[in-house]
Amino acid sequence: MKMRLISTLFVLAAISFSCSSGGGSEKSDKKEYAKVTKEEWQMAKRMFDQQPATAPVKDDNPLNDAKVKLGQMLYHDTRLSNDGNISCNSCHNLATFGVDNLPTSPGDTQVNGERNSPTVYNAAFDFVQFWDGRAADVEEQALGPILNPVEHAMKDEKQVVSRLSEVAEYVKLFKEAFPNEKKPLTFNNVGKAIGAFERTLVFPSRFDRFMEKETSSFLLTAKEAQGLRDFQEAGCTTCHAGNQLGAQMYQKFGLYGDYWTMTGSKLLASGHYDEGRKDATGNESDKYFFKVPSLRNITKTAPYFHDGSVAKLEDAIKIMAKLQSNKDLNEEQVSNIAAFLKSLESKIPEDITKAPVLP
Repeated sequence: MKMRLISTLFVLAAISFSCSSGGGSEKSDKKEYAKVTKEEWQMAKRMFDQQPATAPVKDDNPLNDAKVKLGQMLYHDTRLSNDGNISCNSCHNLATFGVDNLPTSPGDTQVNGERNSPTVYNAAFDFVQFWDGRAADVEEQALGPILNPVEHAMKDEKQVVSRLSEVAEYVKLFKEAFPNEKKPLTFNNVGKAIGAFERTLVFPSRFDRFMEKETSSFLLTAKEAQGLRDFQEAGCTTCHAGNQLGAQMYQKFGLYGDYWTMTGSKLLASGHYDEGRKDATGNESDKYFFKVPSLRNITKTAPYFHDGSVAKLEDAIKIMAKLQSNKDLNEEQVSNIAAFLKSLESKIPEDITKAPVLP
């Protein structure tokens, strides 16, 4: 049964507002706002809810200031690529919402990978990492590209440890970050440090402030509220629910057709289209299944889909509705949904976007 999140009867008001929650104050021009009812807000709360202020922390990787600082340095350090050409930030640029806005990214040798680089912001909430889910968490994910020959192309774990051990400040920081370990500078601890830093990359959106409480004065615009309704009625919430609006399940891409017919995706070097999770498991039943991405900051992280094959958000919305729900959206519905998705943008503190001084 379809749930109507937003009433068809809107009480419209032109208001100006300010809000200081989650990263500074904001002021709006006069706009039309939709007064949602208590029941409607509660229904949306159950379906989405507010993002927690902090990401979960692993028992075997407790956070401390030294570890987060170390992880931030490693995240930006090109020493973690064989020829020193790229860092984690090269593909997951913190100044551009955790992506590089390219379909696929060039590695250390300037050869491009085959999948789009997803954002690292809020990624610690994802139930798995990578499009095919081959890493369980951000700590494991951080290590994968370092040894990948198409990405950072480091030869082996020994090369990573040896290179970092030559830097006195890194030796000191690893000791401070992992004070109870006899040999703190290890390859595994590189992943733990970067993962610890990434677990701090959690920033709320305007939608979170709307979800905060029933009496919140921060209201969605009438267009955004209608977009939320259209989003639900198009079947988007089948996969894009929860406080991340996704990132909690796998789904076959192309339930009502072959995805490449609408995305224009190209054949891989192997001569077939990307088979998603099957590449990680070898199971035929996983063919064309991908991790459902979070929609947070989706308006800032183009191009879209696992191969970055679609440049415009509006086109991606149409494609998803048709391929996943067998629905043909009109231009107004697409525009409304795109407006709603804009409410999921985070305000990123400027200091986070700046690279630290490296040793």
